[in-house]
Amino acid sequence: MAGRLAEKVVIITGAGRGIGRAAALLFASEGARLALVDINEESGEAAAEEVRLQGGEAIYVKTDLTHSAHVKKMADTVVEKYGRIDVLYNNAGINHFGKVTDADEAAWDRVMAVNAKSVFLTCKFVIPIMAKQKKGVIINTGSAASLVGLANLSAYTASKGAVLQLTRNMALDYAKDGIRVNAICPGVTATEMTEQVIYDDPDPKAARERFDRVIPRGSMAAPIEIANAALFLASDESSYITGAAIPVDGGYTAE
Repeated sequence: MAGRLAEKVVIITGAGRGIGRAAALLFASEGARLALVDINEESGEAAAEEVRLQGGEAIYVKTDLTHSAHVKKMADTVVEKYGRIDVLYNNAGINHFGKVTDADEAAWDRVMAVNAKSVFLTCKFVIPIMAKQKKGVIINTGSAASLVGLANLSAYTASKGAVLQLTRNMALDYAKDGIRVNAICPGVTATEMTEQVIYDDPDPKAARERFDRVIPRGSMAAPIEIANAALFLASDESSYITGAAIPVDGGYTAE
């Protein structure tokens, strides 16, 4: 299959739903060979099957991204299957509401582990493979919260700030190995996670309007709009971009 990612081997974490799943289908349509990583076996397998049904190539690798041994096994599995790793898209993440004084310590640790530690671990085991190839692309999912503070989201904001700074650090450390490292900083996106927050609100209609109202464009992003930015960074079209934080937020952080 020809395309902007023809024959490139791409790992996508958190690929079972939302932005990850949208990226999987998009990247497959551009010729990528995919390793779809998710802790949820049902949604991960379903995403891989959906890619295959549209004519793409994908395997599902069940992985707990917060455990070193699991992540190493995932990287080894991808190399065993495809022989190389060209793109790592660190998309997995969770949210948690609360101020510092309200935050539960276990919840704080969980958010930091899933959102930040997982990026450290995937890069720890994938970068040596890319360095041997003298070429590779890493895309980390930051957030508008990487760039500005967001009220009542202390753990999430801290984790996404860490992702952005780690992105910049790795861009510097591995530039001479031919590895580009960038961050996408999405605004509010209409994923299953966001839809659940809206559904759980006492007034879902008002909650949706609140989400849309804070975006200068006037509406939340669709997952494919974030995936399109990831495609650009994964492709050779962005060959001179590294260490960047690219807001994809409908203008939210411009205010």
